[in-house]
Amino acid sequence: MIARYTRPAMGKIWSDENKYRCWLTVETAASQALASFGLVPQSAANIIRDKGNFTVDRINEIEAEVRHDVIAFTTTVAEHINDTEASRWLHYGLTSTDVVDTAQSLQLLEASAIIRAGIVALSETLKRRALEFKHTPIIGRTHGVHAEPTTFGLKLLLWYSEMQRNLARFDAAAEDLRVGKLSGAVGTFGHLKPEHEEAICNALGLKPVAVATQVVQRDRHAAYVSALAILCSTLDKMATEVRHLQRTEVREAEEFFSEKQKGSSAMPHKRNPITSEQISGLARVVRANAQTAFENIALWHERDISHSSAERVILPDSTILADYLLAKTSNLIDKLLVYPARMLKNLESTGGLIFSGQLLLDLAESGMSREDAYRLVQSHAMNSWKNELVFRDEVAKVPEITARLSPEKLAHAFDYHRQLANVDAIFARVLNS
Repeated sequence: MIARYTRPAMGKIWSDENKYRCWLTVETAASQALASFGLVPQSAANIIRDKGNFTVDRINEIEAEVRHDVIAFTTTVAEHINDTEASRWLHYGLTSTDVVDTAQSLQLLEASAIIRAGIVALSETLKRRALEFKHTPIIGRTHGVHAEPTTFGLKLLLWYSEMQRNLARFDAAAEDLRVGKLSGAVGTFGHLKPEHEEAICNALGLKPVAVATQVVQRDRHAAYVSALAILCSTLDKMATEVRHLQRTEVREAEEFFSEKQKGSSAMPHKRNPITSEQISGLARVVRANAQTAFENIALWHERDISHSSAERVILPDSTILADYLLAKTSNLIDKLLVYPARMLKNLESTGGLIFSGQLLLDLAESGMSREDAYRLVQSHAMNSWKNELVFRDEVAKVPEITARLSPEKLAHAFDYHRQLANVDAIFARVLNS
């Protein structure tokens, strides 16, 4: 899955080459910081910085023998340094996870910058299209059944507003993972001191965790993957709505369909919502990864490695999929084909049944009890629905109604502009916030 759906920039972050490059960045920063405290000779730190390097193939070769990736890495780096006196100061005072967890934070920082840009880009597309269809009437549906009028712009505005919450959640989760940990085998600073950790983290643009075991605690990672799962669930929400709107019986909007595109091997007329279905399907994978992230929180004592193998899957997959789905959803919304005439036709298809609530209120306002008004309106609504009659015409024949509502007031009850009078206020409330 990763190989198929990786976009170049995001995929590169999770490559072995970049992972080990981040490890080397941590090792180099540690040597330089410890040299400033006089714990490591400055000359050795400089040689580590200038000559330290690796090849993935050599790391893999050594790991096949020693079965420990960090030892394979440090051995390879020492080979490139090719200076026994300098290389003995490599990895000084550190345990493997000091490097791995801190370097992983660097990878997640890179990934988060890409995902954040995707969230912002999709938000701007939603905002633009929401304003485009701000006053385009469409029937609102509850339980899949016609309810009352809304606008297509409000539907898009709702998604825009939700994306702003996704951005806030994601920013908080990403910031919570902008941390490093270099406090040793069980987090007690058995070989270094807190001020050493602070200096190393500062050099890397990270914050030191306040307290740790051998690892950065995985509630942070669970919150991050959860933020991605919620984000992708919002994208699924949009895609599901497009799938509904594209149904033949509805046909109010549909995915862009190119001239050479084919919808079915057997049925030439088909225009299927394949992009939306892909979004919905892949969002399920990210949600499932969140469950694994939750399981990673509980580790034995000061650590075990049950989380490590799982994270090698869920962190690349979740960030790659979030990036991919954001791009797919942005393109979906940007190129979405919208049919206002069909929306209006569907809105009017029930002959005014959708204004039963307004008629009820107008009758109550005229002096009729709410119970009597409800019973009267519902009886004629059910009769019109059952016999496919035009509801607005039927109620115009009812003396109990016409005695209370003039023709002008009755027409006003069936005017969708009346129910959409506050659209501008809703837009202002969302966009001005």
